[in-house]
Amino acid sequence: MKKIAFKTLGCRLNQYETDALASQFKENGYEVSQNVDGADVIVVNSCTVTNQSNQKSRNIISRVSKLNSSAKVVITGCMTVSHKESLQERFPNAIIIDNQSKSGIFYAVDSLLKTGNINLSNIDHDLFSYKSFTEIFHTRSLIKIQDGCDNFCSYCIIPFVRGSAISRPFDKIIDNVREVLEKGAKEIVLTGVNISRYEYAGIYFSSLLEKILNVEGTFRVRISSVEPDNIDNKFVSLIGHPRLAPHLHLCLQSGSDKVLSQMKRMYSVGEFLSIVEKIRKKDVLFNFTTDIMVGFPDETDEDFTETMKIARQVGFGFMHIFKYSIRQGTKAELMNNQISGKLKQDRSQIMHSLAAELTEKYRKQFDNTIQRILIEKWQNGIASGYNDYYVPMKFETTDNRLNRFEIVKAKLI
Repeated sequence: MKKIAFKTLGCRLNQYETDALASQFKENGYEVSQNVDGADVIVVNSCTVTNQSNQKSRNIISRVSKLNSSAKVVITGCMTVSHKESLQERFPNAIIIDNQSKSGIFYAVDSLLKTGNINLSNIDHDLFSYKSFTEIFHTRSLIKIQDGCDNFCSYCIIPFVRGSAISRPFDKIIDNVREVLEKGAKEIVLTGVNISRYEYAGIYFSSLLEKILNVEGTFRVRISSVEPDNIDNKFVSLIGHPRLAPHLHLCLQSGSDKVLSQMKRMYSVGEFLSIVEKIRKKDVLFNFTTDIMVGFPDETDEDFTETMKIARQVGFGFMHIFKYSIRQGTKAELMNNQISGKLKQDRSQIMHSLAAELTEKYRKQFDNTIQRILIEKWQNGIASGYNDYYVPMKFETTDNRLNRFEIVKAKLI
């Protein structure tokens, strides 16, 4: 049995694509692992969203190459688009397969191992041809509904490495949902680059979500990261549906309208807060998590303070904090008043402290309360998993069955 090892960096879309590829290898008789020891092929799914992401990707490629020098290394993901030449120069023996061809990695590797040759010209270039999966490296089943982005925020390289926005046919999505539910999935996560901009044959994101929620079965739907600029009243009307998790990762980036304008974001702080207000009117405990960028060019102390103020006002359940990185070819690269690395670091530390404070405050509301938990782990009489609000919780039980819902009094992890 040949062994394939995967290392994945970056977003949930990358995780989805890795899991789908891993499932394809497993279904065809390969051993699949995250451990590179003894692997015949190591696939590194890279990320390029920040300079730190680039460095992490390079470090992982170097490390796995040293840990298993006899393995073939396949590099894929967004960094293969933005830094293909430098990757090939630094890792001359690696096989580089870009995002457009990523879904065909199984066929390329399978051919390589069986014949000793790889014909990249025959690779599948369909962005949505990934095989369905339930559990390989993660307990949730991600469903890819969309790829690419047309927003071109001034700091972002993703439209250049993922391409223009394209939406998956809605009937294929519904078939994918039914397939993973038949395989035993209890939670599906809708993912893509800019999923709230989904549009196919007159079906928009909210209508697609409604169709998915109406599929029969015992499951819950969670939505990955979304942009605020396309959250409509129909979406708000779906809040409270028994299959829709009351959690949304709604990207704020900054609490300053000036900074949002310079970022070329398509919403104002007031519009963001209006979405929060409408949804919290339907569910006061609704969990908003978010992305925050610190150190964007010309971000003043006042701008930073405004972001802190808005974060407290919303009461985010989690904040993913980025330090701004210059990305070649973006408009922000040419902006004046670039922020020093030290000031970025100082603001990042302050924002991380606030994030920890807000997370603790939000989660305390659920401690020692009755919750519906999707059990993901069981060890020594303790079951653990996430409640509907995406809060990690645990409880005592002798029942060691996983991937099942349990309504029980639970404690925070």
